[in-house]
Amino acid sequence: MDLEFGNYRLKRAERLLLGPQGPVELSARSFDILAMLLEKPDEVIGKSELFDVVWPGLVVEENTLQVHVSALRKLLPAEMIVTVHGRGYKYAGPRPLTAAAEAAAPSRPSIAILPFDNMSGDPEQDYFSDGITEGIITELGKFKEFLVIARNSSFKFRKANDLAEVARNLGVQYVVEGSVRKIGNRVRISVQLTDASSMAHIWGEHYDRELDDIFAIQDEITHMTATRLARQARTAFVSRARGRPTSNMTAYELYLRALQLAPVYDTSHEAEPFLRQAIKLDPEFAAAHAMLSVVQSIKFFWVFYNPGLFQPALEIARTALQLDPDEAYGHLATGLALLYLRQFRQSELSLDRALSLNPNDPFILTVHALLLNFTNRPDEALEEITEAQRRDPYAVGWYEDFCGIILTTAGRYREAIASYGKMATVPSWSLARLVVCHAELGEIEPARDALAKLKALWPERSVDEIVVSEVDYYEDPDVCSRYRAILRRIDGLE
Repeated sequence: MDLEFGNYRLKRAERLLLGPQGPVELSARSFDILAMLLEKPDEVIGKSELFDVVWPGLVVEENTLQVHVSALRKLLPAEMIVTVHGRGYKYAGPRPLTAAAEAAAPSRPSIAILPFDNMSGDPEQDYFSDGITEGIITELGKFKEFLVIARNSSFKFRKANDLAEVARNLGVQYVVEGSVRKIGNRVRISVQLTDASSMAHIWGEHYDRELDDIFAIQDEITHMTATRLARQARTAFVSRARGRPTSNMTAYELYLRALQLAPVYDTSHEAEPFLRQAIKLDPEFAAAHAMLSVVQSIKFFWVFYNPGLFQPALEIARTALQLDPDEAYGHLATGLALLYLRQFRQSELSLDRALSLNPNDPFILTVHALLLNFTNRPDEALEEITEAQRRDPYAVGWYEDFCGIILTTAGRYREAIASYGKMATVPSWSLARLVVCHAELGEIEPARDALAKLKALWPERSVDEIVVSEVDYYEDPDVCSRYRAILRRIDGLE
């Protein structure tokens, strides 16, 4: 199958590489080297392995390999291929994705909103300029007509100098950049939209307003960007006006501080006091309630999976949705809680609603993929997780983890093991599945090793208790029974 990476597409059957400007001329050997590197992203491919595959049965000078790698670096962004001295080469660009069959209709416009520069001179104000950027990403993400790169990946390119290179790395056609200066009760924002393929300036504006006008500015930037993209792609566009999220600017600034922390698993709990204070200042701040409900839901994974933790999350989400029925993260938190409470049909309704409200949010896509996985639709789940990764190509850890879970459900054990192998640390829920994968492939020693690591994490729990906590979230009870039988069997071999 074809592979897409950034703004490039490797068509293996036709032995053709397509770039932003059309076909890229590659020698046959260079094509084979690139294909090998893309097959194993994040892995070092040894020189001997490259020689064996690209020049089978031939004695070739090492300099010949270097010449072909150098040629690839001239045709692609140079940083896509790195040299690991003494070992070989490694692909280090945007994650390659299996490309769907080409459609007759033009693809949706793709866009990255880079973090707006903080021009206040005070680094402590970064949260404010980042929050303005994230608000635009969130609002633009509600348009299913566009593919919008997520915050975590677009924020990798803070203060980028080469927009064309950024666009190649993120695999997008358009880039929005801007700056924010907050002084007292006034804010000055500059923004511009650029077509990265031609570096043509499509639209730009400057705003010098009172701080209370910040939501109107965000709306206008979102609206004007969407309108221009729609015009470029000749697609229909309907304005999505939103209400003012809060009248209390102190509450809003607390919410922006929380947004810096909430998207990262290790710091998401630190967002809670900011959100609670924002809600105290404005009890009708729906977005703050919704984000707090998500943070509360994630607590389930910090301790030994106590389902009672979902009740506060559901109550907070209910408040958020009473204040604003179209608050996507309120539906997300509800769907996540109901999924792990095994209320699958109700969970699906909530997650479908969240997805319809923000079809570009990678976290919503990921949780929806888990729902599909737990309701015995792993093929659809893999498609969904791939869509999430397309929107957040620089996400670390979670993609390999959830992809491994889904591949295990699909019975694609070797691929699941490879996915887990890319992780620095395999979490307990995936260690349980790693035991299953090795056992199903008849690899008893690796299965025992994985089980030993799993039991070491929960020394006071029996295998049955571990199974219930780690994998008993499938609609089909036979799945959990099969996993339990496998872990018991491997445990009995010790």
